[in-house]
Amino acid sequence: GLTELVSRVLGFEERDRRVVQFCGSKKSLATGLPMAAVLFAGQPVGLLVLPLMLFHQIQLIVCAWLAGRYARAGTGAGGRD
Repeated sequence: GLTELVSRVLGFEERDRRVVQFCGSKKSLATGLPMAAVLFAGQPVGLLVLPLMLFHQIQLIVCAWLAGRYARAGTGAGGRD
């Protein structure tokens, strides 16, 4: 929701807002795991990163739902704006 709001306030076009919405929120697992390994060096990080891994899965599920919704509406995909 925050990425949608910010991109709308900045005046992005519909398709650019979709890019921001999908790509701007996917950094949690890719950046979180290496950061956890550095911050908690020498400690087992499995249980520490479990919430991050669950959050990432929820992100993917929500984005799949949004993509289907946008596809049915015919907005933001394939130049059909």
